[in-house]
Amino acid sequence: MKTVATCLITAAFIITGVNGHANHKNINHQTRKTMTTTQSSSKQGTLTASERDFASRFLKETGSMVFASVKDFTQAQLTFKPATGKWSIEECIKHIAAAEKELWAMVDASLKQPANPEQRAGIKFSDEELIRAVEDHSHKTKTFAALEPANSPYATVSEALAAFKANREKLVAFVESTQADLRNHVSVLPVGTYDAYQFILLISAHSNRHTQQIEEIKASSGFPKR
Repeated sequence: MKTVATCLITAAFIITGVNGHANHKNINHQTRKTMTTTQSSSKQGTLTASERDFASRFLKETGSMVFASVKDFTQAQLTFKPATGKWSIEECIKHIAAAEKELWAMVDASLKQPANPEQRAGIKFSDEELIRAVEDHSHKTKTFAALEPANSPYATVSEALAAFKANREKLVAFVESTQADLRNHVSVLPVGTYDAYQFILLISAHSNRHTQQIEEIKASSGFPKR
Protein backbone atom coordinates (compact mmCIF):
# COMPACT_ATOMS: atom_id res chain seq x y z
CA MET A 1 0.00 0.00 0.00
CA LYS A 2 2.70 2.45 0.99
CA THR A 3 4.69 1.66 -2.16
CA VAL A 4 1.74 2.49 -4.41
CA ALA A 5 0.98 5.76 -2.65
CA THR A 6 4.64 6.76 -2.50
CA CYS A 7 5.01 6.20 -6.24
CA LEU A 8 1.87 8.25 -6.89
CA ILE A 9 3.32 11.13 -4.91
CA THR A 10 6.65 10.73 -6.67
CA ALA A 11 4.83 11.06 -10.01
CA ALA A 12 3.06 14.16 -8.77
CA PHE A 13 6.38 15.73 -7.86
CA ILE A 14 8.48 14.88 -10.89
CA ILE A 15 8.75 18.59 -11.48
CA THR A 16 11.70 20.83 -10.89
CA GLY A 17 10.70 22.95 -7.97
CA VAL A 18 7.44 24.61 -7.02
CA ASN A 19 7.38 27.63 -9.29
CA GLY A 20 5.23 26.17 -12.07
CA HIS A 21 2.21 28.14 -13.19
CA ALA A 22 -0.75 25.89 -12.43
CA ASN A 23 -4.12 26.51 -13.98
CA HIS A 24 -6.23 27.65 -11.02
CA LYS A 25 -9.02 29.30 -12.98
CA ASN A 26 -11.49 26.60 -11.93
CA ILE A 27 -10.76 26.99 -8.22
CA ASN A 28 -12.40 29.70 -6.16
CA HIS A 29 -9.58 32.09 -5.27
CA GLN A 30 -11.45 33.19 -2.16
CA THR A 31 -10.89 29.68 -0.83
CA ARG A 32 -7.15 30.18 -1.12
CA LYS A 33 -7.09 33.39 0.90
CA THR A 34 -7.38 31.52 4.19
CA MET A 35 -4.36 29.37 3.46
CA THR A 36 -1.25 29.61 5.60
CA THR A 37 1.96 30.32 3.71
CA THR A 38 4.51 28.28 5.62
CA GLN A 39 4.34 25.09 7.63
CA SER A 40 7.97 24.55 8.62
CA SER A 41 7.64 25.73 12.22
CA SER A 42 6.56 23.44 15.05
CA LYS A 43 2.82 23.09 15.56
CA GLN A 44 0.78 21.36 18.23
CA GLY A 45 -2.81 20.34 18.79
CA THR A 46 -5.78 20.01 16.50
CA LEU A 47 -6.39 21.92 13.29
CA THR A 48 -7.15 25.62 13.50
CA ALA A 49 -10.59 26.77 12.40
CA SER A 50 -9.12 28.29 9.22
CA GLU A 51 -7.19 25.11 8.35
CA ARG A 52 -10.26 22.96 8.87
CA ASP A 53 -12.48 25.31 6.87
CA PHE A 54 -10.01 25.60 4.01
CA ALA A 55 -9.49 21.85 3.64
CA SER A 56 -13.22 21.14 3.81
CA ARG A 57 -14.08 23.73 1.15
CA PHE A 58 -11.16 22.73 -1.07
CA LEU A 59 -12.18 19.05 -0.95
CA LYS A 60 -15.81 19.89 -1.69
CA GLU A 61 -14.93 22.21 -4.58
CA THR A 62 -12.55 19.83 -6.31
CA GLY A 63 -14.92 16.91 -5.71
CA SER A 64 -17.81 18.77 -7.33
CA MET A 65 -15.58 19.64 -10.26
CA VAL A 66 -14.92 15.98 -10.97
CA PHE A 67 -18.64 15.28 -11.32
CA ALA A 68 -19.31 18.44 -13.30
CA SER A 69 -16.56 17.56 -15.76
CA VAL A 70 -18.38 14.41 -16.92
CA LYS A 71 -22.02 15.38 -16.46
CA ASP A 72 -24.33 13.91 -19.13
CA PHE A 73 -21.48 12.53 -21.21
CA THR A 74 -22.11 9.78 -23.74
CA GLN A 75 -20.03 6.60 -23.92
CA ALA A 76 -18.39 7.92 -27.09
CA GLN A 77 -17.27 11.04 -25.24
CA LEU A 78 -16.05 9.08 -22.23
CA THR A 79 -13.93 6.71 -24.30
CA PHE A 80 -12.56 9.23 -26.80
CA LYS A 81 -8.75 9.47 -26.84
CA PRO A 82 -7.15 12.61 -28.27
CA ALA A 83 -4.14 10.62 -29.50
CA THR A 84 -2.52 7.22 -29.30
CA GLY A 85 -1.17 6.63 -25.84
CA LYS A 86 -3.30 9.37 -24.28
CA TRP A 87 -5.93 8.71 -21.65
CA SER A 88 -9.64 8.97 -22.25
CA ILE A 89 -11.98 10.73 -19.82
CA GLU A 90 -13.10 7.31 -18.59
CA GLU A 91 -9.50 6.43 -17.78
CA CYS A 92 -8.95 9.73 -15.96
CA ILE A 93 -11.98 9.08 -13.75
CA LYS A 94 -10.85 5.55 -12.93
CA HIS A 95 -7.40 6.88 -12.01
CA ILE A 96 -8.83 9.67 -9.84
CA ALA A 97 -10.97 7.18 -7.92
CA ALA A 98 -8.15 4.70 -7.38
CA ALA A 99 -5.69 7.39 -6.30
CA GLU A 100 -8.20 8.86 -3.85
CA LYS A 101 -8.40 5.53 -2.06
CA GLU A 102 -4.65 4.91 -2.05
CA LEU A 103 -3.65 8.36 -0.81
CA TRP A 104 -6.22 8.35 1.97
CA ALA A 105 -4.91 4.94 3.08
CA MET A 106 -1.47 6.49 3.40
CA VAL A 107 -2.80 9.37 5.51
CA ASP A 108 -4.71 6.95 7.71
CA ALA A 109 -1.63 4.78 8.19
CA SER A 110 0.49 7.78 9.19
CA LEU A 111 -2.04 8.80 11.84
CA LYS A 112 -1.80 5.36 13.44
CA GLN A 113 1.88 5.98 14.12
CA PRO A 114 3.17 8.10 17.03
CA ALA A 115 3.35 11.82 16.37
CA ASN A 116 6.82 12.90 15.21
CA PRO A 117 6.93 16.72 15.38
CA GLU A 118 10.72 16.64 15.28
CA GLN A 119 10.43 15.80 11.57
CA ARG A 120 8.63 19.06 10.78
CA ALA A 121 11.98 20.75 10.22
CA GLY A 122 12.23 18.74 6.99
CA ILE A 123 9.05 20.20 5.48
CA LYS A 124 10.06 22.47 2.60
CA PHE A 125 6.70 23.03 0.88
CA SER A 126 4.12 25.47 2.21
CA ASP A 127 0.53 24.34 1.77
CA GLU A 128 0.06 26.72 -1.15
CA GLU A 129 3.27 25.57 -2.86
CA LEU A 130 2.24 21.94 -2.48
CA ILE A 131 -1.14 22.55 -4.10
CA ARG A 132 0.38 24.61 -6.89
CA ALA A 133 2.93 21.91 -7.65
CA VAL A 134 0.44 19.04 -7.77
CA GLU A 135 -2.15 20.96 -9.81
CA ASP A 136 0.35 22.08 -12.43
CA HIS A 137 -0.71 19.85 -15.30
CA SER A 138 1.76 21.49 -17.68
CA HIS A 139 4.31 19.04 -16.28
CA LYS A 140 3.35 15.62 -17.63
CA THR A 141 4.17 12.53 -15.58
CA LYS A 142 3.60 8.79 -15.82
CA THR A 143 1.71 7.16 -12.98
CA PHE A 144 2.64 4.01 -11.11
CA ALA A 145 1.49 0.78 -12.83
CA ALA A 146 -1.00 -0.14 -10.09
CA LEU A 147 -2.85 3.13 -10.72
CA GLU A 148 -2.92 2.84 -14.49
CA PRO A 149 -6.55 2.81 -15.68
CA ALA A 150 -6.03 -0.66 -17.19
CA ASN A 151 -5.40 -1.96 -13.66
CA SER A 152 -8.31 -0.11 -12.10
CA PRO A 153 -10.58 -2.00 -9.69
CA TYR A 154 -13.52 -0.14 -11.26
CA ALA A 155 -15.19 -1.61 -14.32
CA THR A 156 -17.16 1.48 -15.33
CA VAL A 157 -17.17 5.25 -14.91
CA SER A 158 -20.30 5.00 -12.77
CA GLU A 159 -18.59 2.56 -10.44
CA ALA A 160 -15.49 4.73 -10.20
CA LEU A 161 -17.54 7.86 -9.52
CA ALA A 162 -19.52 6.08 -6.81
CA ALA A 163 -16.30 5.00 -5.09
CA PHE A 164 -14.83 8.48 -5.46
CA LYS A 165 -17.97 10.08 -3.99
CA ALA A 166 -17.99 7.74 -1.00
CA ASN A 167 -14.29 8.23 -0.27
CA ARG A 168 -14.40 12.00 -0.73
CA GLU A 169 -17.43 12.33 1.56
CA LYS A 170 -15.65 10.29 4.24
CA LEU A 171 -12.59 12.49 3.91
CA VAL A 172 -14.63 15.70 4.21
CA ALA A 173 -16.39 14.32 7.29
CA PHE A 174 -13.01 13.41 8.78
CA VAL A 175 -11.56 16.87 8.19
CA GLU A 176 -14.60 18.57 9.66
CA SER A 177 -14.60 16.49 12.86
CA THR A 178 -11.15 15.10 13.56
CA GLN A 179 -9.28 16.00 16.71
CA ALA A 180 -6.13 14.27 15.44
CA ASP A 181 -2.87 16.21 15.45
CA LEU A 182 -2.45 16.20 11.68
CA ARG A 183 0.39 18.70 11.62
CA ASN A 184 2.63 16.59 13.85
CA HIS A 185 2.17 13.31 11.99
CA VAL A 186 4.88 13.73 9.39
CA SER A 187 5.81 11.40 6.54
CA VAL A 188 9.39 11.41 5.30
CA LEU A 189 9.53 10.23 1.69
CA PRO A 190 12.19 10.15 -1.04
CA VAL A 191 10.44 13.13 -2.68
CA GLY A 192 10.14 15.21 0.47
CA THR A 193 8.62 15.56 3.91
CA TYR A 194 4.91 16.33 4.39
CA ASP A 195 2.49 16.37 7.30
CA ALA A 196 -0.88 14.58 7.29
CA TYR A 197 -2.82 17.79 6.68
CA GLN A 198 -0.73 18.48 3.59
CA PHE A 199 -1.45 14.97 2.31
CA ILE A 200 -5.17 15.73 2.54
CA LEU A 201 -4.62 18.89 0.48
CA LEU A 202 -2.60 16.80 -1.97
CA ILE A 203 -5.56 14.43 -2.43
CA SER A 204 -7.79 17.37 -3.33
CA ALA A 205 -5.20 18.92 -5.64
CA HIS A 206 -4.60 15.59 -7.37
CA SER A 207 -8.23 15.27 -8.41
CA ASN A 208 -8.12 18.83 -9.75
CA ARG A 209 -4.98 18.03 -11.71
CA HIS A 210 -6.88 15.35 -13.60
CA THR A 211 -10.02 17.45 -13.93
CA GLN A 212 -7.78 19.84 -15.88
CA GLN A 213 -6.71 16.87 -18.00
CA ILE A 214 -10.36 16.07 -18.70
CA GLU A 215 -10.95 19.65 -19.82
CA GLU A 216 -7.99 19.34 -22.20
CA ILE A 217 -9.51 16.17 -23.68
CA LYS A 218 -12.85 17.93 -24.17
CA ALA A 219 -11.07 20.74 -26.02
CA SER A 220 -9.27 18.30 -28.33
CA SER A 221 -9.89 18.27 -32.06
CA GLY A 222 -12.30 15.45 -32.89
CA PHE A 223 -13.93 15.25 -29.47
CA PRO A 224 -17.46 13.88 -30.10
CA LYS A 225 -20.31 16.34 -29.80
CA ARG A 226 -22.40 13.50 -28.35
